Amino acid sequence: MPSPIPTDTPAANDAPTAASFSAEHITSMSNTSALPQPQDAPIKAARYKAAPTDFVVHEVMDIDFTEDGEHLWLHVQKVGMNTAFVAQLLSEWAEIPLRDVGYSGLKDRHALTTQWFSLRLPKKTAPSTPFAPTDLNDGESVSILAEQWHNKKLSRGAHRANRFIVTLRDIDADIKGVDTAAVDSHLSHIAKVGVPNYFGVQRFGHHGNNVRDALHFLARPPRPTKANKGKKRRPAPRERDTLLLSAARSVIFNHILAARVRDGSWNTGLDGEVFNLAGSGSIFTSAQMDETLAERVHILDIHPTAPLWGTHNDKVSGAAAELEQAVIQGTPLLTALASGLERHELKAQRRALRLPIEALNWQWLDDGLQLDFILPTGSFATSVLASIVNTLYG
Repeated sequence: MPSPIPTDTPAANDAPTAASFSAEHITSMSNTSALPQPQDAPIKAARYKAAPTDFVVHEVMDIDFTEDGEHLWLHVQKVGMNTAFVAQLLSEWAEIPLRDVGYSGLKDRHALTTQWFSLRLPKKTAPSTPFAPTDLNDGESVSILAEQWHNKKLSRGAHRANRFIVTLRDIDADIKGVDTAAVDSHLSHIAKVGVPNYFGVQRFGHHGNNVRDALHFLARPPRPTKANKGKKRRPAPRERDTLLLSAARSVIFNHILAARVRDGSWNTGLDGEVFNLAGSGSIFTSAQMDETLAERVHILDIHPTAPLWGTHNDKVSGAAAELEQAVIQGTPLLTALASGLERHELKAQRRALRLPIEALNWQWLDDGLQLDFILPTGSFATSVLASIVNTLYG
């Protein structure tokens, strides 16, 4: 069982805020480009968002529509706007509360993306006017590709995966100077073994501002519990608070994963490991590695995990637990975040250390390299790109 975060340190008792740490340190700890990779990236530098069509995201949704019910599902294509803004436009068009608009995940603003939304329409009648917002800025567009009636609202995390089509340009300033054979070999390799499942830079905000704000939030006293059917339970975090808590957990996870990449155990496993069953949310523990577990890890049937930090992180043990504690206790910023998450009574979860890449294909263009791949929900295309390109420009 892991040792608890020390309670006699300033991080635990004095509840440091962002003022306890320099802006440079917070930025450095949130810098995903500095995280280690198992192999050197074969491309020195490239640009990946020269135009919205260079970063295309298609939501992969496996669902059988009932073709009845009070929820109108819309397959929407957007450019230059974020998901929340589109949801607001749809609520105004349908003249329904924003809470009656559903979507599964957030999609990039600076990209061409397609995703599903749902509108709760109790009268089971679609709006009579076409959806054609006029008050848009240059470079912004949105359109409905398809409509389906269904008996349920679209909930967060409902889609299975995202398909990315990413075009890298300005490669090393001169594509003719790139060792394309080395890049091809590297891509073939990661298609088989996956890449470290780091959280992307967008999780942390500009210069790590979300981590800074998370420190402020976690230093406050937790919201008081409420009685609920005889049980005391803390209120659910507000949306902005949820973002900050996620940033705090993500930076801890990234640095534990970084330590596992450095010691080579991110895709092999340690004694006391908590494993994730590939393609599911199921986990199981093992006190000791053996040949059977090692083979299952090798064929990507199971993946080692690290914590999304919180209370009751007691499934991990042995060498795996010792490493996690050493990473957190060795860095005051991580200690402060972990202590704050425990004070706010977030329950620990586990996340796979390895990100498998489904259906990875690529082609060389006259002026770049186009990648086409599928990733499970909750993962980041930039984690794949970071393994390929040393310096990535947006």
